[in-house]
Amino acid sequence: MSSSTTVIVGMSGGVDSSVSAYLLKERGFDVQGLFMTNWEEDEDDYCTAAEDFQDARQVCDDLNIPLHRVNFSGEYRDRVFQYFLDEYQAGRTPNPDVLCNREIKFGVFFEYACRLGADVIATGHYARTRHHEGQHQLLMGKDPDKDQSYFLHSVQESALAKTLFPLGDMHKSEVRDIAHRYGLVTHNKKDSTGICFIGERDFRNFLSQYLPGQPGTIYSLDGDPLGDHQGAMYYTIGQRQGLGIGGNAKYGDEPWYVVEKDVAKNRLIVAQGNDHPRLFSRGLMAEQIHWINGKSLEKTVSCAAKTRYRQSNQDCTVALLEEANLKVSFDQPQRAVTPGQYVALYRDDVCLGGGVIASTFS
Repeated sequence: MSSSTTVIVGMSGGVDSSVSAYLLKERGFDVQGLFMTNWEEDEDDYCTAAEDFQDARQVCDDLNIPLHRVNFSGEYRDRVFQYFLDEYQAGRTPNPDVLCNREIKFGVFFEYACRLGADVIATGHYARTRHHEGQHQLLMGKDPDKDQSYFLHSVQESALAKTLFPLGDMHKSEVRDIAHRYGLVTHNKKDSTGICFIGERDFRNFLSQYLPGQPGTIYSLDGDPLGDHQGAMYYTIGQRQGLGIGGNAKYGDEPWYVVEKDVAKNRLIVAQGNDHPRLFSRGLMAEQIHWINGKSLEKTVSCAAKTRYRQSNQDCTVALLEEANLKVSFDQPQRAVTPGQYVALYRDDVCLGGGVIASTFS
């Protein structure tokens, strides 16, 4: 790529996108910024979009690059948030960040940037790409604590081919050092955590605005009633906080964890102890499979998988069942594998793709 290449950077108002824009400007690219609004809610004190936009604008002013602004909140509600609600109502626990990357950042954002004249786009993700044997592959980021390839496993290869990840070979500490040295306003800004449209608010209270829950009973594996819950759909496998179980002389003081939920009967099943066998699975069934570079696996193959962000690669055997389904059998049992979440597949540091976890087996 030459200095005449136009790169449009997704500016979030955070330190990662700020440093990405700075590094690309230093490399001589024609850099522009694009800030997108994905969530709007009247009188929403938890939404930081206004503050984030001001930070993005200040960074672009300091870098002397133009900043565009676009509102994708309609597309986000239709393509991401509605799916999020549908999955919770079905008793599964979705991960909207994966869908947001596929549908918004590398979907409508990517298309909009191209219409603005971008030759390529760039984001602050900690991931890498490479052109290898005629394919554009997605690779894990060099910082094991920040690698975000898991969130990108469903992105189309055609979008990855026109994307730069300036932070892919860096560690977070290096990024903050650069931001501090250059005096970027975001250098000490706290990283965003959790689901973007929920922010710091109580998750159950937020979800109940859209999916009112019905109180029900929490049961032990032996069928003993232990307490009440506010709606089985609100809980996730492996959850410990918010159960309100305690003081039962029969069971002692070890903490309780959700091991099963029956949304149809509005029952929550819990087990005691961080290492209870019911918290572990030997494998999973996945659906809605996406292969980044096309289906490259044999019918059965050994590789590695992640079932959540920041998990190390777990050795497994993958068996292709049908065109859009597969079975993942882990070499070692995995804790709190959750239907509705995603499994991402890897061969060394190359992300092959992934799918939605449909069920687990022990």
